[in-house]
Amino acid sequence: MTAVDQRPGPTDQEESRAKAPAGIAVWFRDLVMGMRFAVGSGREGWTRTLLTAVGVGLGVALLLGASSVPSLLGNRSERSNARNIEFGAETPKPTDDSFLFHRVGSQFRGESVDGVLLRPDGAHPTLPPGVDKMPGPGEAVVSPPLKKLLDSPDGKLLHDRLPYRVVGTIGQAGLIGPSEHFYYAGSDQLSPKDSGTGRASVYGWNIQSPDMDPVLLVLILIGCVVLLMPVAIFIATAVRFGGERRDRRLAALRLVGADNHMARRIAAGEALLGSLFGLVVGAGLFLFGRQFIGAVDISSLNAFPTDLSPVPALAVLILLAVPASAVVVTLLALRGIAIEPLGVVRSAVPRRRRLWWRLPIPVVGLVLLAVFGTVDKKSGDVNTYAIAGGAALTLLGLTMLLPWLVEAVVARFKGGPVPWQLAARRLQLSSSSAARAVSGITVAVAGAIALQMLFTAVGDDYTKATGQDTSRAQMQVMLPARDGATTQKMITAFERTEGVSGVIATVGSRVSSPGPERGEGGYPLNTSITVGTCETLQELSRPGPCKDGDVFEIKGSGPDAFVDEDLPKVVRPGAQVLLNGFDDDGKFVGPPSRWTLPRTIRPVQGRPDPTGEHATGLFATMGAVDVRKLDDPTARALVRLDPSVPDAAEHARNTAARFDLTANVFQLMDTTDDRRFVSVRNGLLIASVATMTLIAASMLVTTLEQLRERRRLLSVLVAFGTRRGTLAWSVLWQTAVPMVLGLALAVAGGLGLGRVLLGLADKTGVAWSVVWPLPLFGAALILLVTLLSMPPLWRMMRADGLRTE
Repeated sequence: MTAVDQRPGPTDQEESRAKAPAGIAVWFRDLVMGMRFAVGSGREGWTRTLLTAVGVGLGVALLLGASSVPSLLGNRSERSNARNIEFGAETPKPTDDSFLFHRVGSQFRGESVDGVLLRPDGAHPTLPPGVDKMPGPGEAVVSPPLKKLLDSPDGKLLHDRLPYRVVGTIGQAGLIGPSEHFYYAGSDQLSPKDSGTGRASVYGWNIQSPDMDPVLLVLILIGCVVLLMPVAIFIATAVRFGGERRDRRLAALRLVGADNHMARRIAAGEALLGSLFGLVVGAGLFLFGRQFIGAVDISSLNAFPTDLSPVPALAVLILLAVPASAVVVTLLALRGIAIEPLGVVRSAVPRRRRLWWRLPIPVVGLVLLAVFGTVDKKSGDVNTYAIAGGAALTLLGLTMLLPWLVEAVVARFKGGPVPWQLAARRLQLSSSSAARAVSGITVAVAGAIALQMLFTAVGDDYTKATGQDTSRAQMQVMLPARDGATTQKMITAFERTEGVSGVIATVGSRVSSPGPERGEGGYPLNTSITVGTCETLQELSRPGPCKDGDVFEIKGSGPDAFVDEDLPKVVRPGAQVLLNGFDDDGKFVGPPSRWTLPRTIRPVQGRPDPTGEHATGLFATMGAVDVRKLDDPTARALVRLDPSVPDAAEHARNTAARFDLTANVFQLMDTTDDRRFVSVRNGLLIASVATMTLIAASMLVTTLEQLRERRRLLSVLVAFGTRRGTLAWSVLWQTAVPMVLGLALAVAGGLGLGRVLLGLADKTGVAWSVVWPLPLFGAALILLVTLLSMPPLWRMMRADGLRTE
């Protein structure tokens, strides 16, 4: 035996240390062990894991929904572009696959009903997206919602406007959303000479969207931060469920030999499993909830379930970030806790929270917004990172300040009724859980206050006066006028229409000077002519005495009146004018049709009509000119509706459709809103409803988890004779105190954030009317959740809660 053979071998302890895993393997081992404890510790372990999974799942479902917004908007835009038809400047020649088209639009009880009239040029016309067969004359293919409406009793009134035989439905590829009322109808009356009629052979035309308004972009950024911050807070809260029971388990692990680091990693493993289950629950809730997305329809903003698909990169980020955050939050929560074999330091009085490092967080966020959050309205440049980061820091700072505020206030509570003393003592011992329960609603209310302040301040910029006078007329109808008889029939028909109290009808065209003199562009000197009754003239000017056969010269008035420079050159008493139109080369069309102006032409002062337009040029009564000789005349009717008659507007639209299916009918409005502003507002409204639903559900889960943690304590108090009503009131006070403090902090933080955002939009002043309802709504939400938790609380205050396993 050599000296080498006589060397002492390694001891068993050294061999064990050599074989022990290290680095990532240690983390993996401890995390897996924690996951096994989460499901292998009986009913308590499963209950805790399921509560965590539900809390995390609610947040994950909303995150998946938020990550699907780009896909939703993109899919809607693709389908819209796919069915667009390009209206070229020149009409192409007919081919075997070409077709004539005319877009028509209407409304029915506030819902848009749009369509396209089609007339094929050949035997094989190109079919619209989602349509299997070209509809023939008098036939139509309609969207499923429109077919349902037409088949319902309420659709009888709409049938008169759409006199077609439905021969099919439009598939998803041809509809922007599942609630859209859209149709394609065949017509053999279309002509390329008709105004608004074009020819095409393909579908698909991408309309270039204008750049996003910088203020609207700020609204979207702040809205995303406000809506997603509560989600992150609730996920962080959910992974910390079961804190007190977890401390006892960790102390037991220390007793059997685990060190502090190992115990924390095992605790992180329990939270990790709950978050993984939460991903599954969230994905299931998302897939289940998106089946009902088609029922959501706010201002025609709706989508198919398949449109709601998460962006792959964002979905992967969520799948990785949620479990990672569960581990990180758990480790951070245990960082200041000394876990010993006989208990944890948390059982003693904890060290008071410090304000010095919490207060700078929201201050830095506000400074970042005010200094670097630039919004250039001229160039459209927006510092998105500074604005989003500043808003996120501000709201995050509020969540940091809330625990300190709750602890500082409840530390001064002394005396009072028994329920108050029980609540105060509970808050003094565990103010963290109380602050976490209302932190999400605090952030949501603060962000909502700031967002509503900004919406209210900039709303007037996106709401403009139209100049229309709805007190004089409520609807305008325009359609081709082939002769004066048609106009008179139209007037008579509208006057006999149910719900119509008055009609202002005119026929418009142009007259030209027969002389060689030419105006701008080389075209003949011309001016407009309006034909109507003396009663109609009263709405366009102040004519004084008027009788059938009179002709007037209307001069524009007001700063916005159009100045017709050709008018004095064309209109002279006793002069001759041509009723013919002219082509693009300035040549008159057809044989000359002359009209000698009477020498009794009288100038009158014009005034705005109900649409806000200033009439200029000639005004002739019905007996002064033959309307049939006018070139391409257009009849216009301004209709007064009786507000006491239901569906008066629908009856008027039906009357217009009976004269011409291509009649242009639109409602007069005193003001109009910018479409993009309305879309942003509606989108944030839908997201806010989803977020508030998440807040309510998550708060209920959090409250039930906290009651479950205190079940044994509640049973002990009841066993010693404490009245159940006393315990119920103590629970209400435990909720009310953090609620009041959280909402007060939310109002202060929301006002500060809102004032900075107003500065970015160059606005001043605070609309207090939008501030106070939000804290009241938050308080009502918290009280509702508390009341819903009373039945479980009553069941937990039983003596059988003293049993243990």
